Amino acid sequence: MKKYFCLCLLMFSSIVLFSQSTEIKKKIDLSDRPSDHFMIQASSDKWLNLPDSINSHTKNNSRGGNIYFMLDKPFKSNPHYSVAFGAGISTSHLFLNNMSVDINGKTPLLQFTSLDSTTRFKKYSVNTAYVEIPVELRFFAKPANPSKSFKFALGVKIGTLLNAHTKGKTLRDAEGNTINEYTEKISAKSYFNSRRLSATARVGIGNFSLFGSYNLSGSIFKDKVAPEAKLLQLGLTFSGL
Repeated sequence: MKKYFCLCLLMFSSIVLFSQSTEIKKKIDLSDRPSDHFMIQASSDKWLNLPDSINSHTKNNSRGGNIYFMLDKPFKSNPHYSVAFGAGISTSHLFLNNMSVDINGKTPLLQFTSLDSTTRFKKYSVNTAYVEIPVELRFFAKPANPSKSFKFALGVKIGTLLNAHTKGKTLRDAEGNTINEYTEKISAKSYFNSRRLSATARVGIGNFSLFGSYNLSGSIFKDKVAPEAKLLQLGLTFSGL
């Protein structure tokens, strides 16, 4: 994944450098182009590299949501390309089936406990929120009208952990009978890495694009406290507000 992203970034950078060296014969009017906007993302999330004992308990409906305020600065030498940067919040919700994660534990290792034959929550998730600074290198086929243009972007984002918590809803017995209709929320950050670096890519038309985000630096968790896990987000972006 890292090699693929670096190769894409190298190719994209080469195109930018080549394009900058080419004289633009037709002047492009960018007077009506917005220089800032919100970028809203909804994703399907997955933790990669988990052992089978944990991966078998993860659900396919894990999801995330990101929102960023971005400033877009076209290159004067070639307005088809621009650099964008901003700030925002990235959230992720990994849903587990018949398993608990003791993020508030006092043991050296983070405990993932299978609950196949005992009481457990009907819905259970591990949730994180990061404050992030994204930077993108962008291409627009129609730079004067980005809301109707093909677009492509590669970038990175640096984040710091804002919150981590588990959430369980509706306690059930081993046979699936409801014991108590309550919600349990436990917050703790001690097992989680406080920083992360992610690679991003987007491709689309107009205000909608498909995006991917991959956790480059280390694991979601601190070294030697849990199995290495990297966050992969794939989803849809709406931008242009």
